[in-house]
Amino acid sequence: MKNKLRTLLGLGLVLVAASAFAQTIRVKADIPFNFIVDKQTLPAGEYTVKSMDMAGSSLSIRNKDEKPLSLVLSLPCEKLAASQNTKLVFHRYGDQYFLAQIWVAGSAAGHQLLESRQEIELARDSAAKDVTVTASLR
Repeated sequence: MKNKLRTLLGLGLVLVAASAFAQTIRVKADIPFNFIVDKQTLPAGEYTVKSMDMAGSSLSIRNKDEKPLSLVLSLPCEKLAASQNTKLVFHRYGDQYFLAQIWVAGSAAGHQLLESRQEIELARDSAAKDVTVTASLR
């Protein structure tokens, strides 16, 4: 009986670790416009978004020189079907773009960034238009 319980507990731990690992990401994208992450405006260019923890809740955003520019928290989000492409989704209000979500091809689980105070204020006056930038796994 004890052996079965230990086996079940061990299997449960392996499944939890595997699901946490599945949430980690490292994607690269060439973003053709300036965009806002949290309180920081980043210029157009090549960026890497990388998980900083096993759960994928802390994300590092780096430029093409691998210089860390921003560290943000994300929440898990899901779709009914797996994403067809690896992509970054931005909310656009006029000429301002806010990084909103990160999706990896083949997964129904994604990463949702928290809305900044600035985005919340803009959302009161108008609806966001989603803009998608294709990314690649790195």
